[in-house]
Amino acid sequence: MVTKNNFEIIIKKRPKQYYYTFFNRRTGFFMRAEERGHLEPFWAKDGPELLDISITNWCDKECSICYRNSNKNGKHITLGEYDYIMRQAEKIGVLQVALGGGNPNQHPDFIKILKITRQKYGIVPSYTTNGRSLTREILKASAKYCGAVAVSAYSPYTEMQTALQKLKEYNIKRNIHFVLTNQTIKIAIEWLQNPPIFLENVNAIIFLNYKSVGKNKNNDLLLKNANIEKFFNLISKDIFSFKIGFDNCCISGLVTYLNLNPLYYEACESGRFSAFISEELKMYPCSFMVNTSVGVDLRIQKMIDIWRESKIFNQIRKNLKENSCNDKCVYFENCLGGCPLFKEINLCNKFHHD
Repeated sequence: MVTKNNFEIIIKKRPKQYYYTFFNRRTGFFMRAEERGHLEPFWAKDGPELLDISITNWCDKECSICYRNSNKNGKHITLGEYDYIMRQAEKIGVLQVALGGGNPNQHPDFIKILKITRQKYGIVPSYTTNGRSLTREILKASAKYCGAVAVSAYSPYTEMQTALQKLKEYNIKRNIHFVLTNQTIKIAIEWLQNPPIFLENVNAIIFLNYKSVGKNKNNDLLLKNANIEKFFNLISKDIFSFKIGFDNCCISGLVTYLNLNPLYYEACESGRFSAFISEELKMYPCSFMVNTSVGVDLRIQKMIDIWRESKIFNQIRKNLKENSCNDKCVYFENCLGGCPLFKEINLCNKFHHD
């Protein structure tokens, strides 16, 4: 097992489950490979490979579609609390952390957070920003410590473009996070048909399936949208200068509309290979459970015990393994029934029988 901070490629052996993980800390390439004669693991019993951490719920943009209800009264995690999380994360073999919020780069100790993540614990940080307050100091620290930075796409997209240009000037790998709704899918189609010039300089655009939670709890869901098939048909052409990715919440659409090799995508990883930690130090399988579930307090229980033994984590694994799609859909093995929390967001409206 390679763990020293000066190594770029980390290979971890998971002997109890007969598989390896390979992670390139420079490029972000990640792969699981099971040993010959053994099945791919359903979940990582040693602990999550990725942590999604809300280091703040503070944000001065206060967007209408913010699922965290972030605002100017939002709480910051303390540097001591973050270090406490990282100590446990390193111990159980976490490879990457995705820092979010709120707007994470407006945390007062943001640069210190990036530094201790990478230098002290050898874990690769990335973050998603609304584009505001990307100061020279933050950009320099991002270039030094981060794997990538994602900019959230919000109309009229001017702040996003400004942020992308700043990141480019510091040679930071930059992605766009684009939330797909009944309305924004039309813009996504326009961008794919006639890519705006700012897309020429991004690593990837990552499409995120809209969930009806938080401030924008309404019915702006994609399921019955006539543009879904058109959108995925454009994706299938694979003629773009930039990469295209999806969150796991889009899995039912990927298996329904795209003829992809299952090696290149993964069903919902919540509670299986990833976990979320809020600024309140509550641990959940998924960040979208904050408004609907009671998380487990990291001040009371250890991260590995929560991961292995808590009811909330074991329940989501059970829901993914034993849901109503099992034995009814030819895609179940790769899709696992889509989102286990919000069935209404799944992008297939019927079972696909043999």
